[in-house]
Amino acid sequence: MAEGRTIRLRIARQDGPESPRYWQYFEIPYQPQMNVISALQAVAAHPVTIDGRETTPVVWDCNCLEEVCGACTMLVNGRVRQACTALVDRLLEEQPSEIVLEPMTKFPVVRDLFVDRARMFHSLKRVRAWIAVAGYHDAGEGPRVSPEEQEQAYPLSRCMTCGCCVEACPQFSKIEMSRDAGESPEQYEARKVAAYDEEFLGAAAISQAVLFNTHPTGRLAARERLEAMMGPGGITDCGNAQNCVKVCPKEIPLTRSIAVAGRQTTLYALKRWLLR
Repeated sequence: MAEGRTIRLRIARQDGPESPRYWQYFEIPYQPQMNVISALQAVAAHPVTIDGRETTPVVWDCNCLEEVCGACTMLVNGRVRQACTALVDRLLEEQPSEIVLEPMTKFPVVRDLFVDRARMFHSLKRVRAWIAVAGYHDAGEGPRVSPEEQEQAYPLSRCMTCGCCVEACPQFSKIEMSRDAGESPEQYEARKVAAYDEEFLGAAAISQAVLFNTHPTGRLAARERLEAMMGPGGITDCGNAQNCVKVCPKEIPLTRSIAVAGRQTTLYALKRWLLR
C-alpha cells in the first residue's frame, strides 16, 4: 500500500442498552500487519470522526488478542468473527472502500461493540458443563482416558464461548427484554433467567454437554445433562442449518456433537420409558 494511505472505518455506535444505534466514520493511518483490534485502538487514541467532530472512544471487549478468550467477537464486514484475527490487509483486499464493524445481533448491546453474552454462560449452567469435585484435596490419579477418547474430546475442549456459532444460528433468537417500572434488579434478573431457560441452548452448550458426558468422571452427571437437552430449548430445537460449524473459529465439529447429543438423548429416552 502507498505510504500515507488511511483506512476508513464505519462503526455502529450505541450509547447504552436502551439507546438507538447510529453510525460513525473514522479514518486512521495505515500500518502494516494491523488487525481490527489495533485499528480500534488507533480510534481510541484519537476519537475524532471523519468530519472532524470529537466523540467518545469506541467501546469493545477483548482480552488475549490471540483467539483464545473469545471476548472480541463482532461482525466484521457483515461476518461474525474474532476481531483479533481479522487482519486489515485481508479485509481491504475483500472490500477496499471501508471496514464495517457491528456488534453481534443475538445478544443485548451493553455499549457500541460490547455485548452481554450472559445467556451463553447460563446455557452452560443448564447442561452442567463442568466436572463436579468432592473437594480440593489431592484425590490421586484420575481415571485413565484412552488415546482414542482424547482425540475425540480435545477438539470439543477448544470452545471459548465466543458466540460465533449462536450468532450464525437461525434457531438462536435474541431475547428482547427491558426492566419494568417498579421491578427490582433481582426480579429483572430472575425474569431474564426464566426466559433463558425456555430458549434454545445453542451449539456451544450442546457440544460441551457431549464433552463432559464422555469424560469418565463427567459421566456421573450425564443424566442431568441429557434431561436438560431433552427439555425446552434442547436438542430438538436444532434445525440442522449447520451454520455453526462453518463460522466456528476453532473448527470444532459442532454438527457431530449435535448428532451425538441427539443419539444420546434418544437412547436415554427409550431406556427411561422402558424402565418406568
